[in-house]
Amino acid sequence: MLLQQFNDADRARLDATLRPCVDNQRWIDAIAAARPFPTLNELFSHALKAATPFTEAEVAAAMAHHPRIGERAAGNSAEAALSRREQSGVDPSNQELTRALAEGNRAYEEKFGQVFLIRAAGRTPQDILEALKKRLANTPEQEAAIVAQQLREIAVLRLKGVMSQ
Repeated sequence: MLLQQFNDADRARLDATLRPCVDNQRWIDAIAAARPFPTLNELFSHALKAATPFTEAEVAAAMAHHPRIGERAAGNSAEAALSRREQSGVDPSNQELTRALAEGNRAYEEKFGQVFLIRAAGRTPQDILEALKKRLANTPEQEAAIVAQQLREIAVLRLKGVMSQ
């Protein structure tokens, strides 16, 4: 989408464009209210600012849409397609990696009560697995801050992807 199209989009189209980035109405409203943006960098900067901070409830709601690392998101939604693309580096035929991620996911979910969230784009599967193992040592408070940051990074990265199409 071109920046001018983004700035001129009616509210329904704007919501449909932004919701797959992160399903957070407050974030979407903040971006919509700040239009028009003179540059893409100002749009991305504002998107990050609007996501800082995400509340605990906003993180929990957004997390409901994220599959486990190593699992492919199902469905035809824009969000599922984005997730599959972001996790494309995790090869499901690598049984050792798949097993290690599944074990790590289980341990993480037992400890923190939610799926492990990481910005997978730009990371190797080994980077992801190492981060998962490292983050298992965090306290719930430490992990909550990291998860919110990862969610912000994912939202802005997805917005950049939308704007480059």
